[in-house]
Amino acid sequence: MDRTAQLITPSAARSIAYDPPGSSHSLHVRAARVLESNWTGASTVPSRGLYPHQWSWDSAFIAIGLRHLSPLRAQTELETLLAAQWGDGRVPHIVFNPSVPLDAYFPSPDFWRSSTAGRAAGAPRTVQTSGIVQPPVHALAVWLVHRADPGLSRARGFLARMYPRLAAWHRYLLHRRDLGGGGLASVVHPWEQGMDNSPAWDLPLSRVTPAPARSFRRADLDHGAAEDRPTDLDYGRYVRLATDYRDAGYADGGGEFAVEDPAFNALLIASEHALARIADELGAPGTARHARAERLTAALVDRLWDPASGMFLCRDLRGSAQDRRGALIPERGVSGLLPLLLPGLPRDIVTAVVRTASGPHFGLGTSTRLLPSYDLLGEAFDPHRYWRGPAWFNTAWLLERGLRTHDEHRRADALRESALELAATTDFAEYVDPYTGESCGATGFSWTAALALDLLHSDTTVTADMGLKGGIRR
Repeated sequence: MDRTAQLITPSAARSIAYDPPGSSHSLHVRAARVLESNWTGASTVPSRGLYPHQWSWDSAFIAIGLRHLSPLRAQTELETLLAAQWGDGRVPHIVFNPSVPLDAYFPSPDFWRSSTAGRAAGAPRTVQTSGIVQPPVHALAVWLVHRADPGLSRARGFLARMYPRLAAWHRYLLHRRDLGGGGLASVVHPWEQGMDNSPAWDLPLSRVTPAPARSFRRADLDHGAAEDRPTDLDYGRYVRLATDYRDAGYADGGGEFAVEDPAFNALLIASEHALARIADELGAPGTARHARAERLTAALVDRLWDPASGMFLCRDLRGSAQDRRGALIPERGVSGLLPLLLPGLPRDIVTAVVRTASGPHFGLGTSTRLLPSYDLLGEAFDPHRYWRGPAWFNTAWLLERGLRTHDEHRRADALRESALELAATTDFAEYVDPYTGESCGATGFSWTAALALDLLHSDTTVTADMGLKGGIRR
């Protein structure tokens, strides 16, 4: 039996709902092959060429899909990532594989210098990482992986080992990253939000002096067309921000870029609900964490909801000298729809967000095959350029879960069907043209395969399964 067959064959010792193995061409088997081919022995790379290391939120999404194939491997994926956590609680956005040549990816370990530049922040000495973070979907992933096989999880002490690390991660975001003083976490680099090249970053980035082009070499252009990737100007600004952060010892609060993002905070809130469920499972009360999640939801509405846009917007904390709250960025990105994941949103906001997603700006269920990453009517829209219009499978998965949370099952069913069809026809593309479904970026992309698996196995008990609590507020 080959390794892919081992992944897709159910264990007789555990009663888990697996798809039948089926033919070698089934979506289930094809997705399993992608995850097997991208497995390194301790974690899963997003893709072998362009992304040859372990990425933070990629691994969380990958574990959510892996739980349907091997709960043990899903646990290992998250354990490997969280073993690289810093002493101050941050979970770095990249954990570097020392066997990969330095020139295979930029910025490489010798750029971040985590073990030296990050010493004061408690960077690990035995593994090299980046110094920035990514969206905190990890507690949600840990909870879902536990639910895939509670017996195995308890036997291995999985939750008991993960809980203190996750609690420290949330504590870092809620205390060190509340740069606006309103209770929400801020990102200090566009790469932290995950939607690296979003037009929402254009205004705050415009104040950043780019690093000289001769000071770095972009490895990403070896694997993708320049017209589909961030511009050299934007990349120079990314490098400048990362350099300044590193040279300040990865201390938070002093950089030129500080933005409160709705998706980043919605995932923090969803993971706070999940962390409460983990606490309950371990015999500790989770009431305080659920209450904190509700307070964060209220802060999200207060600081980032924009009634005129019918969605949530990013807040640029460095963008207004007159207003200490900063200023909302008038760009409609998919990030502003993803708080739909939260059960505690007021009914009128839920209605408005669904209307916006289904309207001309995003075309959900009408003009687009999959939800675009940016406003179809926006001046910066580009159906192929990284995060400036293409559709991504992880945002589709999050919105599908959000629609089910608020009983929008017809729309959720249609989105699920479209995502599965496009995953199959594009060979698990990194992202696609939202209108045509044309494959863009890498193929055999791990989170596309993993989330396709999860959609194949998904049911309608979203709030119970995902650890969310509470209903819609009237």
